[in-house]
Amino acid sequence: MITFSGRGSEFVTEAGFSSRIAYAAAPVTADQHAENIPGAPAALDWDATLRFRHHLWSYGFGVAEAMDTAQRGAGLDYAATRELIRRSAAEATGPIVAGVATDQLPPGPATIDDIRKAYAEQLADVQEAGAQPVLMCSRHLAAAARDADDYRQVYGELLTQADGPVLLHWLGEAFDPLLAGYWGGDDVVLDIIRSHPDKVDGIKMSLLDASREISMRQSLPPGVRMYTGDDFNYPTLIKGDASGYSDALLGVFAVIAPPAGAALRALDAGDISTYDRIMDATVPLARHLFAAPTYHYKTGIVFLNWLAGHQDHLTMVAGAQAGRSPSHLLTLMRLADEAGILPDADLAAARARAWLTTVGLDK
Repeated sequence: MITFSGRGSEFVTEAGFSSRIAYAAAPVTADQHAENIPGAPAALDWDATLRFRHHLWSYGFGVAEAMDTAQRGAGLDYAATRELIRRSAAEATGPIVAGVATDQLPPGPATIDDIRKAYAEQLADVQEAGAQPVLMCSRHLAAAARDADDYRQVYGELLTQADGPVLLHWLGEAFDPLLAGYWGGDDVVLDIIRSHPDKVDGIKMSLLDASREISMRQSLPPGVRMYTGDDFNYPTLIKGDASGYSDALLGVFAVIAPPAGAALRALDAGDISTYDRIMDATVPLARHLFAAPTYHYKTGIVFLNWLAGHQDHLTMVAGAQAGRSPSHLLTLMRLADEAGILPDADLAAARARAWLTTVGLDK
């Protein structure tokens, strides 16, 4: 018989925090009545999608909209992306940033000029919507760039065109193998930042390499923030050390917002032991959620949000609910309970029993 502890009820207080900036990269909720199959245009349940963003704002998190957690490049087409950014920014009750990429271009080769124009179009869309832009990595640029000067040219033009400071975004190949070798090295992105310090609010690093993030953080110009995207090592990177700390833009915050918010409030108060206790309990969940192949972590996020009651079904755009095995998700259920992210134990148990029956694990 499936039962849950109900520990998640410990973290129901909705309140903010101040000592760190923390964005949660939010998933989307598919319309379960639409043809959300591989290759089909994405059809979203707008009410559920936006309701979840209000959940994140209520716990003090900013929303990182239309990032890879929202299935950018993995089922969320640009028409749906643009509408998502517009609707979320219009309803925002807290900070919101939104992804700028080149995914309106068809897959395959593109010229540097095509890439520059695609980036510029999306930058204008995000700024018009009223969100702060996040310049995401581009698969097209990764394939087309001949050398570091191509990155300098494209990003230099974008930063010049930006109305205000933007976030840069470095997504490692664990999240997207097509981005291997992006920038061409740490020195290139640092050179771009140093050449435009007034136009860069910070950089999000999702390389799952804590020592490399700390080294980059120490090399940033004054006033430029490091936003950790390391879903394995975030507690220590956010807590920081004598050399400084990282702010955060994390996919894992989409499922651990209530306990993570409580931990960050403890950090505000200087209560490091409570911060460590709460955050450390979420790490086994995060490491399993983002286990290889890491790019399928979105399936686990939607599964956990269904168990927690944030949506009524498991359908995902592009049929991505098939991205993780039943055994992977079964372990995820146990770790979610231990991390304290299931506030309604009875609802979670009822849904878990139904799911176990459908996948043949109810014996």
